[in-house]
Amino acid sequence: MSASKSNSSDNKIIYQEFGNGNSAATERPILELPPQQQNLRIQATRTGRKGKTVTVITGFQSKPETLADLVKQLKTQCGTGGTVKENTIEIQGEHKQKMLEIVTKLGYKAKLSGG
Repeated sequence: MSASKSNSSDNKIIYQEFGNGNSAATERPILELPPQQQNLRIQATRTGRKGKTVTVITGFQSKPETLADLVKQLKTQCGTGGTVKENTIEIQGEHKQKMLEIVTKLGYKAKLSGG
């Protein structure tokens, strides 16, 4: 038996439980809404962060590239670190009022949330 024939028989999928292996078909498209149509919530929280306060902005409906540019701008405005996690932006420290001012100047509709 030749090596090429055994390789072709190894590539056959005998059973696959979920779909045909096409991951692009299972991904949901990300809608890129303009800033005026996005309703954001800004809150400061400490849960799950070992007592450190983090300002969290949720409600984005944007592509990851847009959020990366926005978080870079917010980090430089506040002079702190931050990150993007699952369509939310986290900025280190309590900067609720400052975030509200910056985001509304950029055209987003935002509200303060939580105490």
